[in-house]
Amino acid sequence: SDGRHVSCYGPDLNNFSQLENCFKHYSESGHCDIRTKVTEKNRHQYHSSVGEFTPWESIPAHSDCLFYDGMHGGVVAETWARRKTENLQPILNDRRNRKTKGVDTAQYVDLLIGIVPAINLEWIQRIHHDKKNYQHSHEQVTANILEQLQDYIHFIVPQFSITDINFQRIPVVDTSNPFDQHIVPSEKESIFVISFKEPAKYNVEEYLKRIDGAFISKSNNMVIPGGQLQHALDIICAPLIESLISR
Repeated sequence: SDGRHVSCYGPDLNNFSQLENCFKHYSESGHCDIRTKVTEKNRHQYHSSVGEFTPWESIPAHSDCLFYDGMHGGVVAETWARRKTENLQPILNDRRNRKTKGVDTAQYVDLLIGIVPAINLEWIQRIHHDKKNYQHSHEQVTANILEQLQDYIHFIVPQFSITDINFQRIPVVDTSNPFDQHIVPSEKESIFVISFKEPAKYNVEEYLKRIDGAFISKSNNMVIPGGQLQHALDIICAPLIESLISR
């Protein structure tokens, strides 16, 4: 009503406090309440319309871990507040025992993994997604991107500075004008840059041996061919999750 644009990235459409409470309660007791967004893929499982959420319900007892697949698993008020200041300071990497004002979901996360496309690829995917699924015009999608960019910068981007591992997809074909791309680059037309916050904690040499085409581009960065993403996730992340469950 005040003319302000509402985006899917910010707090207007996301209950950050509820998400933080979910993580907190699970870390303390192994219990929490969850709900599911109904999509075209899962709508046959629920009695709600696509785009709606299911009612809140408690998770089953005796679970081993809580897996969150979404955009705000590392959302922290301190990081986005810092991004709004003129004097930008480095974002803290230590997620534990911080005295922050407001939301801090990341402090309860044992393994925080970011999967993010290069920014031009992000917009290409968004344009094709909205045109296909919502029948938006090219101009409508472009306007939406511009309106949502501020929230994307404040609430999404800072999370990738506090993740344990980032998988960033980078096209190796020309995407210099994302608003004039008729086809989304495939994974085989991309590479993935894998960034480790603390590389000494990981067996990077073993990863290099087991992932075809992998190489080190920086002390904490490994590059893999796009077609090797699932294989890399299995090799790198599966043992980490197994370790969390067994401890």
